[in-house]
Order: sequence, then structure tokens, then C-alpha cells
Amino acid sequence: MSGYTPMMEQYLAVKATATDAILFYRLGDFYEMFFDDALTASRELEITLTGRGAGQEERIPMCGVPYHAAEGYIAKLIDKGYKVAIAEQVEDPATAKGVVRREIVRIVTPGTVMDTRALGDGANNFIVGVAASGDRYGFAACDLTTGELYVTSFPATGEAVKNALNVYRPSEAVGDGTALALLTEGIAPTNRSIVTTTREESDTRALAEQFPDEQWNRHEAVRQHAVAKLIVYLNETQKRSLSHIRAIKAYESEAFMSLDAFTRRNLELTETVRDRSRKGTLLSLLDRTRTAMGARLLKRWIDQPLLDRSQLDSRLDAVEALHQDWLQRKELRDELGEVYDLERLTGRIAYGTANGRDLNALKTSLQRVPAIQRLCQNLGAAPLSSLADRMDACEDLATAIEQAIADEPPANLKDGGLIRAGYDAKLDSLREASQNGKQWIAELERQEREATGIKSLKIGFNKVFGYYLEVTRANLGSLPEGRYERKQTLANAERFVTPELKEKEALILEAEERMADLEYEIFLKLRDRISEQMPRLQRLAESIAALDVLQSFAEASAERRYSRPSWTEGDNYELLIEEGRHPVVESVNENGVFIANDTRLSQSDGSILLITGPNMAGKSTYMRQVAMICLMAQIGCFVPARRAVLPFIDRIFTRIGAADDLVGGQSTFMVEMKDIQVMTEQATERSLIIIDELGRGTSTDEGMAIAQSVIEYVHDHIRCKALVSTHFHELAHLEESLSGLRNGCMAVKESAEGVTFLRKLVAGAADSSYGIYCAELAGLPDTIVSRAYSLLKDGGSITRREAAVTKEAAPNRDAAEAAAKSVLQLSMFEEPPAQVKPFKAATTPAQDKLLDKLRKLDVMRMTPLQALEWLNDARNQLTESGEG
Repeated sequence: MSGYTPMMEQYLAVKATATDAILFYRLGDFYEMFFDDALTASRELEITLTGRGAGQEERIPMCGVPYHAAEGYIAKLIDKGYKVAIAEQVEDPATAKGVVRREIVRIVTPGTVMDTRALGDGANNFIVGVAASGDRYGFAACDLTTGELYVTSFPATGEAVKNALNVYRPSEAVGDGTALALLTEGIAPTNRSIVTTTREESDTRALAEQFPDEQWNRHEAVRQHAVAKLIVYLNETQKRSLSHIRAIKAYESEAFMSLDAFTRRNLELTETVRDRSRKGTLLSLLDRTRTAMGARLLKRWIDQPLLDRSQLDSRLDAVEALHQDWLQRKELRDELGEVYDLERLTGRIAYGTANGRDLNALKTSLQRVPAIQRLCQNLGAAPLSSLADRMDACEDLATAIEQAIADEPPANLKDGGLIRAGYDAKLDSLREASQNGKQWIAELERQEREATGIKSLKIGFNKVFGYYLEVTRANLGSLPEGRYERKQTLANAERFVTPELKEKEALILEAEERMADLEYEIFLKLRDRISEQMPRLQRLAESIAALDVLQSFAEASAERRYSRPSWTEGDNYELLIEEGRHPVVESVNENGVFIANDTRLSQSDGSILLITGPNMAGKSTYMRQVAMICLMAQIGCFVPARRAVLPFIDRIFTRIGAADDLVGGQSTFMVEMKDIQVMTEQATERSLIIIDELGRGTSTDEGMAIAQSVIEYVHDHIRCKALVSTHFHELAHLEESLSGLRNGCMAVKESAEGVTFLRKLVAGAADSSYGIYCAELAGLPDTIVSRAYSLLKDGGSITRREAAVTKEAAPNRDAAEAAAKSVLQLSMFEEPPAQVKPFKAATTPAQDKLLDKLRKLDVMRMTPLQALEWLNDARNQLTESGEG
């Protein structure tokens, strides 16, 4: 480092301690960056790159940002995947000998961002830690902005880690060894998702310091290791007390329904498949929350459906009470709307970044708690009363803030006007001295004008020269000799001081400086006092967030006409839904009518439903809505159905839509087979399996073979509830060989105007997919559509399997016909004479099409009214074509 200036040598020494981060080095009112950091930051932040002499012949690259605007620039760098180290002055420049000492006070990483503006109010920002021990993994997730810390453990499988990552969607992870490889594979490959390693040994001393009252022998060792990794990493990067991370929320992963990434994506629970947006998801539909912490909790409840009946019944009882009382629900929503984000407010208080406005927001929120408690008690539901009883209004803290903090405090803690008048006697005396001094200044200005006769004479102030008397050049001759000391010369005026003015200036400035320091000291004491009550505030925030989610469920259920679900009893594993609807599709179909459908899956009626029918008829929507109704019930919400009696589903598996993995080198069919493999490996009797278009992506013969074998495996080995859709109509015969399988199809109405998809599920199997008709609707050229109909008519679409079956059956059919001819059948009526040569009239294309439909008509499944409607439509079709 020889040859550099002392300041640059200090910079290089500090930079050596954070080589993997961009160093924000504080110089005056700016954070400066040098060398490669400057090149990177100027490019990513689009700021001007300059240079600086540093004792070398060549100038070194340099750029900087104002310290008061640094958070925005830091957020941009973090969003692009960088880490930022912040170096501040750690000694007083007035007493420093040589270069002011600077140290890194904090390292900002994707998982440790504290600027909530960059995060969004409705989303957590989790950092996770994973530890491996034998055949178990410990998993810990922490949100630094709120102080939440969750910990669990599960068998050492990659699938279990991925499912946990799907719940928290961390922006950063801490792990080593085996766990590190799983984290790298499991975290989505985005700029904000990075993996950091730490030393292998867990620092138990860090745990003892962070959680002094925690009984660690209650926790599994692998869980302790996971938490330790997080705490050690957070201490290394944040370099300050983490007093708001005191409560560990341990849970068993088996207490929640497990949802893999494919199921979350296919059901569009929190983000859409098309553009990963929030709009059009179950989360956006149910979100009627009034607080930011409620919005975050709602997302976690959707991500973790419950498997405990008592907890679910408690939630449903609360939702029912809120659902039935519109007036009190509205009052409660109004009160909750005045509550600020208590979780992040307390996080900033503990972190040491809260200002006077944050404390006033906390006070306003606390003042709403008594009214919220009263409304919960009035609703008369035991779960709501219990929530109200657990709420601590913290009146002592609200009163302390009310007494100390001014109504409109400044954003900067050292700008003055932070503490309310009358709170501190010493502060009041300093304020009086400052105010009297300023009055003395104003009186002095009046006296000097009278003594000199200069009406334009004025007394001003700036930070460089302090107080001064300013006289224009035209009036300089009117000043008395020897009394004024020249201080500064301007273009059109001169500035002077007097001994009396300098003496009073010292008193005023000393009072103002002491006032600012005293206000800051008073504020810090109050903030520390509140920080000591962090557990009370965090418990209050949890209760209000839960209440907010419950009223959100009630509000959405009332608006959408949802009903309360009930549960099957004992070993009865029946799933019954009457007039079920897809919640999201129904919500966006405001101008139309959503066709409701029933579902019954049971041991007696069949636990597997094989659905056939045309494209665009609603098969996928129907299957999704069954899964959505089950999931909504298990988060404690009412469901879109007239009636729903449901079992507890331990897992939902979905395979919906075509998707390939180009990066992984896997085709659509391979991805489908991977999904099926996970289902067959992990599904239990209490699972729900949904497969859309099973067996596509390969040849017809092989696709049907795989589809049939998968259905048989689910039926014979897993024995769970399953909804399977397919275009292989030939598979309908499985109803005869599999006792637990029933056929269903989406009803279609054909008329002269075309085909109408009725969106209604009916019993039986379909015999057409209407693929050519869908192609016609899509706007394919008439030439293509006509040619497709021609090939279909000529038998071009008959599969090899159909041909083989026909050929195999031919000898038996010929033998049966020959035997029938050898038997004389007596007739009760006179038979008409046989025609020597049957006449076959020429038919038109319209008649051919009608005859084809007639051959496919399943008259045994039609009602008399449906038959009459079909005949009437056929007659109209022939009449319109001029052939009737």
C-alpha cells in the first residue's frame, strides 16, 4: 500500500475486510467508492465516474452518492445481486489525530435489507439457514425487518428442503456441506437469490447471548445448528444488537399440508403462471386485509394450510362470527385501517433506525387497541375473545410517547423540535435561552438602525461566520468609527460584528447545540425503553395480524357468497362438494355466469374420476376448483360452494399444463413423468392428485399405455382421491375393471349454430374432443379446417390400436354372423321381401356430418327432452342448408 495517501491506505485496509462487497466509504456528506467498486457502481447505478489523486501518478476511478439518499442506491445494487459494506466515521473529527478512523458498521445483503420501501409492505424478506445432521435437516427462517424467526426439522431429503424453501421464498440462504448443494438447487435462480456459506461449527455462544431465556434442551440439536448459523451470520453482517430477534417459533412440518412448487404454480396461489404477478391469484382474491402485517400473515397461511382440526375450527368459528355481523365487521375494519405496521415499527426501534415519526405511528396504533378489543368481545365468538384477551394495549408506552414526542417531529433526529415542550425542565430552559437570545438579536437590529440612521441595516446568520450586521456600500459612511469590526466584503455590501454580538452569538449557539444533543439523548432513552418491551409489542402485532386475516376471510366470503365447510367424521374419507365454483375464475367472470359443478369422491361412489371431453369445455378449471376448495377450507376460509363436506388432505399434487425445462435439458413429457414420479413416491391415502391430460407428449399407443398404468397404480396402490383428465376416450373402459373409478365428461350441445360448451360435468364418457372445431374457433384457415374434417371422415385419424382391435375382433365377428345365418328364426310378423340390390342415395356434406353425429349419439344416456332438442336442431340444420 506504499505510495498512497494516508486516507487511501485506510480505505484499502477497510476494503480488505469486505472483498466480496461494494464498499460505501463515508467522506463528509457522501459515500465514495474507488477502484473496481467505482467502475461497477457507476455502471449499475448510472452515476458519473470521476477520478481522484491518491498519491500515485495516475488518478484512481471514483464515484459517490449523497449519504442522505444512499438507501435508494443500496437497494438498486442489492436488487442486482451485489452486497454493500458501509464504512462510517467512528471517532469525532474534532479530537481525531490524523485521519479520522473509519470502520464497516454494517454489510447489506439480499436477506438483510432494512429499507422497507425496497421490499414492499405486503411481503416478508426471509433469510434461511439449513443444517444437516445424520438423517435430519434443521431449517430456520428469519425476517430481519420484523424479528420473526421460525425453525423446524424434517428427514434429510432434497424434496423436503425444496418444499420449505417454497414456503418462505428466501432472498438469501446460509448453509454448508450437503445443505449448501440443496440450497443452490432449491432457490429460484434470480438476482436476489444468493447462497452464502459459513464455517461448519455452530456457535452455541451466539445462541446463549441472543436467547438468554431460551431453554435449548427443548429443541432438537439440528434445529439449534440451523438457528446458530443464521445468528452468527447476522451478527457478522449487521454488527449491532438484534434485540428484536428474541422469540423462536418452532413448529413441526407435518402440521401443515405439503405443497410442492408445481402445485403452487399450477393452482396460482400467490403468483400467476403467465407473468408471476399477484393479480389473478388466490392471494389477491382473499386479501381484504387492512394492515401490512395482516397481508404478510395471509400469504403464510395460504402457503401453509393446516392439518389440525381444532385450529381450523377455531379459525372458522371466528370467520363465521365476523361473516354474520356486517356492522361490527365494518367498524373493526375501520379501526384496523388506522394501525400501522407494528412488526416493522418494532424492528426499526430495536435496530436503532426509528425516528420520532415512527414512535408517533406506534402511539397511534396502540391507541386503537382498546376499541379493537371491545369489538372482538362484542362479536361473542370464543376465538375472537381469546385474541382480544391476548392483546396488550401497552398504555404505558403510548403515554410515554404522547408525553415526550412532539406532534410533528422532524425526520432527522438532530434537526430540533423533536421533544415536546414541558417534558424536560433543562431542555425548556435551553429553549428559553435560545429564544431570548434571538429576541435580543432582533432588538439589537432595531437599536443599530436607530443609532446609525441606516434603515436597510440588518442582522443575518450563516454557518461559516455566525451572526453579522450587513450594511450596503452606499451607507458605509454613516457607520461610527471604531465600533464595528469588518468580517466579510461582498459586491454591494459589507458585513461587520461587534463585541456584544459575538458574546450573544456564543450563548445562542451553545444553547442550540446543547438543545439538539439533549433532545437526541432524551429520544434515545425513550427508544431504548420501548425496545426493552419488544416481546409485548411483538405479541400484540401477532394477535392483530391474525385478527386482520380472519376479518379478511369474512369480508371476501361475504362478498363472494362462500359457505362454511365441514369435515368428514371418523374413517369416512368422503369428499362432497355441491355447486362448487373456481374462486378466481368466478371473480374475473363478472359479466357472465359461472357454471357450478358437484363433486363426490368416496369409497362407494369412486375415489378416482376419469374426465373426458372436448378442449375448452372446462376440465382443467373444474379439477383446479376442487383442489382450491380443499385448500381454502384448510386455511380456515369459507369456500365457493353451496355445501362442502371435506376430508383432511395431507398433500395436493397437480400436473396441469405443458411445460418443459430447457435449461435442465428436459422435454415436456419428461417433466410430466418427473411430476408423476414424485406423486407415486410421496402420495398417501389422504392425498389429492390432479393430472390434466395424462400421457400426452409421446405416441398415442405409449401415451395410453402409460396413462392406464398410472391410473391403475393410483387405484390399486395409493388409493387416494384423484381427478384425471384425458383425451384418450378409449380409457373409459377402465370403469369396468377398476371398482373405484368412475367416468365423467364435460357436456356439449351441438346445434345448427355450432358447438356450445356447457361447462357442466355429467356422468359417462365423451367420444370427441372437438379439436378441429377449436382450431376453427382459433382462426385457422378454412383450407386447413376443411382438410382436417375430410381426413377425419376418411378415417385418417384412426389409431393403430383401433385398427388392431378391429382386426383381432374380425374372425370372431364373422363366426358369430355365420352361426346366426344357420339358425331359422320364426317371426311373429310377415317380413317384407328382401331387396335384391339395396339403393344408396348420394348424400351431401351437411348430411354426412349429421349422419356422423347421429352414429356417435349415445341415446341411452339422453333424456327425452334432450333427444327432442337434438332432433329439432338437426331439422333446423338441414332446413338452413336447403336439404330439409
